[in-house]
Amino acid sequence: MSQVFKALSDPTRRRVLQLLRKGPLSAGELSDQFDVSKPTMSAHFAVLREADLVHAEKAGKSVIYHLKLSVLEEALLGFVHSFGVGEHAPTSKQEVAE
Repeated sequence: MSQVFKALSDPTRRRVLQLLRKGPLSAGELSDQFDVSKPTMSAHFAVLREADLVHAEKAGKSVIYHLKLSVLEEALLGFVHSFGVGEHAPTSKQEVAE
């Protein structure tokens, strides 16, 4: 889960994920959306792959990225559950004190 949140901590990587929600895109198509160098984008892609948030497939000379939404959903659900959200909420002051 920590790798997912590390990946999500950067606005560029969050934007990449938003772009991939619309469908798979090549590394070049994604890079064209940002005003950063290709090596910087490659580093962002590596962090997203390490967190298992994207799947990369080679297509000729291009790399096509796909969003792995299920991994993101699982990480977010795990995070929410770690705080007890969705569990029985106390209904009285006495239950809160216990």
